Amino acid sequence: MTARWPDPNRATIDRYVASLDLRSMKSRTCYRQVLHGFQDVAERHEALDQEVLLAWLKESANRRATSTLLHRTRIVDRFLERLVEISAIECNPVVALRDECNIKQCMPIWRALASQDTEQALAELRQPKPFASVLGEMMAEHVMMMRRRGYKYTSQPLLLLRFDRFLQLHPGPEAEPLNAMIDRWAATNVTRHHAEECEELKRVFAKILRHRDPSMPVRRPDPRPRKEVARQWRKPHIYSPADVRRMLEVARSYPSPRVPLRPLSIYTMLLLAYCAGLRRGELARLDLGDFDLQGGTITIRQTKFFKTRILPLPDSVVVELRAYIDARRRAGVSNPGKIGRMPRQTERKLTKRERPMPLSRYEEPHLGDVG
Repeated sequence: MTARWPDPNRATIDRYVASLDLRSMKSRTCYRQVLHGFQDVAERHEALDQEVLLAWLKESANRRATSTLLHRTRIVDRFLERLVEISAIECNPVVALRDECNIKQCMPIWRALASQDTEQALAELRQPKPFASVLGEMMAEHVMMMRRRGYKYTSQPLLLLRFDRFLQLHPGPEAEPLNAMIDRWAATNVTRHHAEECEELKRVFAKILRHRDPSMPVRRPDPRPRKEVARQWRKPHIYSPADVRRMLEVARSYPSPRVPLRPLSIYTMLLLAYCAGLRRGELARLDLGDFDLQGGTITIRQTKFFKTRILPLPDSVVVELRAYIDARRRAGVSNPGKIGRMPRQTERKLTKRERPMPLSRYEEPHLGDVG
């Protein structure tokens, strides 16, 4: 074992747990228990490698359920990352396996290690190396060139990587023409969206080849795949007043025997969404302090493009809001002294626990819950 871990006095674990923002003593005890158990296994091996991970998983599986064990692996993950940061170990074995499999997440690695056939599970996880096909070098050079020119170039590399993965998993004959490769890829999926992707791939390769040889003629794009996809786009549904009325009636009668205030909360949210034109995220962030019942307005904060706006409310909506606030008061949910609009300077000084309870924090009153 190289560097400074595992240390005999186990001070590294104590310093690591102390540096974490763990509010509960139970959490600190859980972290120390998991990490000390991991170090016990690591001390019995000469190197920190896959064998250590397998031994720790096997030993822990006798005491914990699989779901709990996989949750504990996150504690070990973060600890190994810290050991690498402070140069206590040379290499993180989980990251090494992740890089070997060409994936970005660590949890699939842990699941594979915890399976009955570890080698088979790791083999199924392994992904082809990016840009390692017969056209990989050409595609990688094109992506680097476009980014050197100042373009973000984010969507096209994803398309090229998918095509590159297909070429690695389904190699064709030697000296296969480019059009034949794209036709083979197009045959794997006959959907209209995939046909549009193939057309986009042809356009990108035409640009790549033209950069290599400017004398090549410009390829004329085929607009038919894009038009076919556009025909399948989902059209917005415009609710009629009768539809909205029926939706509000369903919200009023929403079955909720354990939480009697939930139907009224859903009804109020739908009413605000319809009468004030609020988005779902704006509804979820509403506080009671955002309402000015005397002036008949509502303040929408943290909206799209980080703007704040004040909207007028119809008198009928103000009446419904008063009824909703009275129902909350009777249920003991809100503080009557904090109902009404607050000055923004005052609201900033309040802590998270002192702020009025949002409309969305009472038993899932989300717009999307109404079916």
